[in-house]
Amino acid sequence: MSRIGQFYVLCAPSGTGKSTLVRRLTREFPSVRFSVSYTTRAPREGEVHGKDYFFTDKDEFMRLAGQGFFAEWAEVHGNCYGTPLEFTRGLAEQGFDVLFDIDVQGARQLKESLPGACFAMLLPPSRASLEARLRGRGTDDEATIAKRMRNAAGELAAADMFDYWIVNDDLEKAYDSLRAVYLARTLVPSADPGQVSRLLAQWEGAS
Repeated sequence: MSRIGQFYVLCAPSGTGKSTLVRRLTREFPSVRFSVSYTTRAPREGEVHGKDYFFTDKDEFMRLAGQGFFAEWAEVHGNCYGTPLEFTRGLAEQGFDVLFDIDVQGARQLKESLPGACFAMLLPPSRASLEARLRGRGTDDEATIAKRMRNAAGELAAADMFDYWIVNDDLEKAYDSLRAVYLARTLVPSADPGQVSRLLAQWEGAS
């Protein structure tokens, strides 16, 4: 396959609507694959090893981390999560576009391990709208909502490291923007570095 997949890193404060947009993108473009992370947490009901996560214990995880196995990794709420570097590169070499749905801490590490990746941040239109969305989900208590709002401020403070900002004030408009970013990145020369050479070869020997 001549095409080389691209890496897409998408970050957003909790409650910004990222999951909805990502589901639409993966439905429309079957070439998009999620990066599959390693984790030390126990599988949840219905989760499949190798599809949802690679499940392992902490000793093995830390051994792999020490060998530079991960493109990025972090410990979150007592569990470790990490993106396997060579597995992820292998997906791209097969022509699949790889989507990372991670936090800002992981995105910073990917800046180093995957140069040339596309970094996009999904933004809420306002503080009030984000808080209203979190409350509207009905899944978090007051302490959790307050923590998510504090975390959102920290994530937004890191927005300058991203290539694109997409404001989700209207779902259709936000999806059109995400789709445009995705399509634009499929056209960069690194996605098919031999394309022009193949084209020029058609001139060889032509009168």
